[in-house]
Amino acid sequence: MSCRLAIVVPCYNEEEMLPITTPALLGKLDELVAEGLIDDDSYVLYVNDGSKDKTWDVIEAHHANDNRIKGLKLAGNVGHQFALTAGLITAKDSSDITISIDADLQDDINVFKDMILKYKEGCDIVYGVRNSRKKDSFFKRTTAQGFYKVMSLMGAKTIYNHADFRLMSKRAVEQFSNYKEINLYLRGIIPLIGYQTDCVYYERLERQKGESKYPLKKMLALAFEGITSFSVKPISLITVLGTIVVILSICAFIYAIISYFFGTVEPGWASLIVSIWFLGGVQLISVGLIGQYIGKIYVEVKHRPRYNIEKLLD
Repeated sequence: MSCRLAIVVPCYNEEEMLPITTPALLGKLDELVAEGLIDDDSYVLYVNDGSKDKTWDVIEAHHANDNRIKGLKLAGNVGHQFALTAGLITAKDSSDITISIDADLQDDINVFKDMILKYKEGCDIVYGVRNSRKKDSFFKRTTAQGFYKVMSLMGAKTIYNHADFRLMSKRAVEQFSNYKEINLYLRGIIPLIGYQTDCVYYERLERQKGESKYPLKKMLALAFEGITSFSVKPISLITVLGTIVVILSICAFIYAIISYFFGTVEPGWASLIVSIWFLGGVQLISVGLIGQYIGKIYVEVKHRPRYNIEKLLD
């Protein structure tokens, strides 16, 4: 049984990479069609996330040359997670399965076949998971592993070493479209859908052209978004921290009393200043963290659209 596949590719300033990405994806579609795994009207959907270069012009040119290249132009830059969401929801009505992949093709398109075979075996979601992080720098490897461990401790369901490279069936995407939150973290939301899942493993490749669209700043922002969007444990940790500070303060008070009676008290203000600064820092961090949660509530209750579509090439 064949099916119609939509490959959803979010793009931000990828004019250098698309001339490489397009023939690679079209070639892979041809292979899958020849093997009878997908229909010959399967296609690639590029989602232009407010690129500042000529990414959209390149998408239009590729669409003119081959109708299997579709384009979705968003009105402004909304971020990778929203752009990917826009592509998935747009593609769900005209496809049986979707595969999401970044334009840099660092995720291996050769595992598309394995993903589709697992779908035909009954899986609604198939995660693309990296075999290892040997090619990463020590810093990136350590922080990434630490992030997954923190997410696990916070109670969020995540797939270790999985980014946003995955296959989803039509009904899985339809269920995903029911999740309306503005504070979007797909790697945490998708596992909540349920249904039968599986993983395929691959070796991550090097980017051939252009620069990474996920520098350290964006990676940290995404990590913080994931933690605060899926767990209230950080607020509970504030209570624990406050309790520890109170206990330490009581111990310091008892020590001061004993020192007074033994006559070993020396005049000074250093300990007082340090304690004030310490407590002040704890309070500021606590208020700031709680403020992050309140800010998320503020954004959610507005119910503003997550993205606006400017143009669709179909």
